[in-house]
Amino acid sequence: MQGMPHWPIPDAIHGCKLQRTAQCSCGSVTIVALGEPSVVVACHCLECQRRTGSVFGVGAYFRQEQITVSGATKQFIRPTESGSQFFTHFCPTCGTSVYWSSARNPGLVGVAVGAFADPSFPAPVRSVWEQSMHRWAHVGIARQHFSKGRVS
Repeated sequence: MQGMPHWPIPDAIHGCKLQRTAQCSCGSVTIVALGEPSVVVACHCLECQRRTGSVFGVGAYFRQEQITVSGATKQFIRPTESGSQFFTHFCPTCGTSVYWSSARNPGLVGVAVGAFADPSFPAPVRSVWEQSMHRWAHVGIARQHFSKGRVS
């Protein structure tokens, strides 16, 4: 499957001075994000642990019109506990999981914070699926903590 389509970026966002670039390990897939993310979330669900190969995933969620994706990706679709679908896009060359979306939150795209390779990136404000969290991996900086996913 080809990479995510390039959405038209509204003029209000074009004038935004803040621009960050995320990329996969080999550089074949890049995402340019304009402006600040809507939210940054640390997720401890077993699916994110498997997706990242780490003890949790950290995603920055942007409105679809804030991002431009370049490069072909493969897509993996999985069901969620709520019965929705979760779409992960990864680089077919290096396998990096770069971005994702879900049918539950149309118009939002999660981008792997690590793909920005920016130590000054905003910290997570929410920690979800803590029922499957490794007890030594607490995200204390997050203001909100949920045993499962956020209700709304």
